[in-house]
Amino acid sequence: MLLTITTTHSPATELGYLLHKHPDRCQSFSLTFGQAHVFYPQAQPERCTAALLLDVDPVKLVRGKGARLEQYVSDRPYVASSFLSVAIAQVFSTALSGRCKDKPELAQTPIPLIAKISVLPCRGGENFLRQLFEPLGYTVSAQSYPLDEEFPDWGQSQYFTVELQHTITLSDLLSHLYVLIPVLDDDKHYWVNEDEIEKLLRHGEGWLTQHPARSQITRRYLKRQHRLTREALAQLAEEDNPDPDSTEESHAEEEAAVEKPISLNQQRMNAVIAALKQSNAKKVIDLGCGQGNLVKVLLQDSFFEKITGVDVSYRALEIAQERLDRLRLPRNQWERLQLIQGALTYQDKRLKGYDAATVIEVIEHLDLPRLGAFERVLFEFARPKIIVVTTPNIEYNVKFEKLPAGKLRHKDHRFEWTRLEFQNWANQVAERFGYTVEFQAVGMEDAVVGSPTQMAVFSC
Repeated sequence: MLLTITTTHSPATELGYLLHKHPDRCQSFSLTFGQAHVFYPQAQPERCTAALLLDVDPVKLVRGKGARLEQYVSDRPYVASSFLSVAIAQVFSTALSGRCKDKPELAQTPIPLIAKISVLPCRGGENFLRQLFEPLGYTVSAQSYPLDEEFPDWGQSQYFTVELQHTITLSDLLSHLYVLIPVLDDDKHYWVNEDEIEKLLRHGEGWLTQHPARSQITRRYLKRQHRLTREALAQLAEEDNPDPDSTEESHAEEEAAVEKPISLNQQRMNAVIAALKQSNAKKVIDLGCGQGNLVKVLLQDSFFEKITGVDVSYRALEIAQERLDRLRLPRNQWERLQLIQGALTYQDKRLKGYDAATVIEVIEHLDLPRLGAFERVLFEFARPKIIVVTTPNIEYNVKFEKLPAGKLRHKDHRFEWTRLEFQNWANQVAERFGYTVEFQAVGMEDAVVGSPTQMAVFSC
């Protein structure tokens, strides 16, 4: 079985640092079930590919187990399975853990990666393959194979050559492969016990709790053992619902206090409303609506015909509803509004059918490796005609007297971008998904550091 990992990160040969395998050497490793070989088919500064070739010895698999002759003949030596996951964990252990002695910052940096698995069994077909990887932000290409080329009437097999593309950290890519390859194969070559729960939770940290196929992944990974599956799902549920809302509320209040002296929130609302009206967008969905600041303004303006607020926090939606209930509006005006709970990094058919989507001070709360999944959900799947995105301008932070030097405006912010960084991101997204983009400053502009908020208006 063969796994290749390719990058166009510059210089691409730094992939060797991440994998702890020199591009000029071919290395071999002994495993209990065969040999693993690592080599580089190409290693140029502009493109580098590392290959993991796993040579499984079918005799070792059954020797000493009273095997019958037919047990020696199977697909195990030739297709990606739990054997490949074990090889990844042993041969690429340092990369899987996210460590890199020589390039520690690179190990935490999302880079363009392409993983190709030559023969991957997909018990559940191509649709299940996509259900596993696309919510994580991957672009998936799959080539299927017939059961027998001489007998096309027999139909297609469950084996695919699969290519996965994403801008992501190498450790995240390897973690996804480690968990999801045996899930697709729906089998494991070794006894599954409580230790497998710890492995699943460790390698699924940061992505499994929010994955829409969490239950299927857990059940298959634990070889359909009901007791283990229940225990693992219970632990995942605890991780997913630690009641973070009170902390988020206090952080939001701190951010509001920082920005209050310049009335920045009101200026943001005015700029967004003006952009929506200029685009004649009457059906608007506010992604990451929080406690309903923008939704409230939209609802009070009869120009907008349909208004939907979406947030992952149920408590935030409750607060939004309580605030909206205080508005004195005619009964028929309430029919324009709905509030729904949902994550912004997973495809959701409820996000479709709107003239415009607003993403107000939201993207900075996403982990950078998850930003790609969000982009696909919004720009490719939901695809409204107008998208309005605002985010803090980190250059302006020096103007806030209450904000300590070097601190971000909100404790939950994963990043804050300079004007150039935001424009580079927006231009790349617009080009990739067929949008045009225009930029606006929100708030009073400083000659040196610009405006406190930056806004991009995407159109298609």
